[in-house]
Amino acid sequence: MEHTINTITLRGSLLEMPAFSHENHGRRYWRFLLEVPRLSGAVDRLPVIAEESLVMGIDPSGGQMLTVTGQVRSHNLRSDGVRHLLIFVFAASILAEDGEPVNDVVLEGPLCKMPTYRRTPLGREICDAMLAVPRAFRKADYLPCILWGRTAQEISACQVRDRIRIFGRLQSRIYTKMTDDGPEERTAYEISALSAEILESDELNQD
Repeated sequence: MEHTINTITLRGSLLEMPAFSHENHGRRYWRFLLEVPRLSGAVDRLPVIAEESLVMGIDPSGGQMLTVTGQVRSHNLRSDGVRHLLIFVFAASILAEDGEPVNDVVLEGPLCKMPTYRRTPLGREICDAMLAVPRAFRKADYLPCILWGRTAQEISACQVRDRIRIFGRLQSRIYTKMTDDGPEERTAYEISALSAEILESDELNQD
């Protein structure tokens, strides 16, 4: 079985009270937004989905912030014939504890489409990549990643199916989309890479 590397640790403030999300195989899941500040002062507002027992088991005596560990997941949602890729954090544990904000992600998987290299008007190098991160039962999470500078150059030279390991953070980005009803503000989620490794064949065989 293909090994999986997909971990995320967040520590931030609850932006809204958890609300019921859905039920699957008799299990109830809840959704909430976690607000995690960056060093720059910007704030990421990140969606978390957790099983009901985790949400109801939070002990608020540990502090006003929440530490969430789990995986970054994707889900394809079709609405009015249009496919939307939903990105969220699937929680494995939730703990109330105060401390410094945390947003750490480690992912590993093959590129599922050719990376796109570009430069900003100010000359900053950027590479957009999509990883297919393996999950149990032969499923995969399709996760958009953005890389910068020299790392962007290196990943832009890769091919589909090349396996990449990324260390970074999950970030939110607000953008405006033109619709038939006019401009609409939306939020995109992506992994911003702090560093990345192109894995050699001998590394792929280690498990």
